[in-house]
Amino acid sequence: MLLAIDVGNTNMVFGIYEGAELKGSFRTMTNSDRTSDELGLLVCQYFQRFGLELARIDDVVIGSVVPQVMHTLSNAMKKYVGKTPLVVDDGLDPRLPYVPCASEERLGPDRAAADIAAMAKYGTPLIVLDFGTATTLDAVSREGVYLGGCITAGVRVSIDGLFQKTALLPRVELVKPATVLSTTAVGQIQAGAVMGYIGAMEYLIRQAKAEIGEPDVKVIATGGLARMVADNTDLIDVVDPQLVLDGLRIIYEREKGIGRL
Repeated sequence: MLLAIDVGNTNMVFGIYEGAELKGSFRTMTNSDRTSDELGLLVCQYFQRFGLELARIDDVVIGSVVPQVMHTLSNAMKKYVGKTPLVVDDGLDPRLPYVPCASEERLGPDRAAADIAAMAKYGTPLIVLDFGTATTLDAVSREGVYLGGCITAGVRVSIDGLFQKTALLPRVELVKPATVLSTTAVGQIQAGAVMGYIGAMEYLIRQAKAEIGEPDVKVIATGGLARMVADNTDLIDVVDPQLVLDGLRIIYEREKGIGRL
């Protein structure tokens, strides 16, 4: 079995794979103050709770956008799983081709993994959206080459910023209201934040499609708010919650020469 770990700014997501099948997953908050023992015991508790054998883990692969937790997480895997993890972009190349450009920058491991999984599962050309702490959009050509993308604040970040910077406005639940016009502060914030966010995503998708110039480009979404956005627009074709985990598995299998989707 393979343990794949997606370390995001808000959560760490652990996925247990047997072959190409995701046997189970769990998440915990990303916290740089947590010790390696705490992380290791959390993994042990999950395996025990669902009757999985920790000794069956053959390898661990990690994609992380939070460098501060990597030392602790790696030590937890060595101590409690008995494996030195393979880390994307730290000895493990995701092998995502880029369109030639002047910049030497490369995508974060989470975005690279999502793009690679989307290509393997849904074909090309593609637009890949990840609704996380930040919202990202990536475009991949028909030839499987990364063309570029954009980043904006996630809707929760935007609402939290509004709550922190205003004295009288309340923190609200992220749900789409029935109307744009509301007579309550909560309804007005939800309309502006949620419906405005969906409208912004639609604009970015349309612009990306126009720049790609491909009429049949598929739009794949992942991340915590993907379903909410997809349920309120016809511009997203597929919601795939395990896209990043699948990408980490595929990157690992390519490195090991395992010929599987």
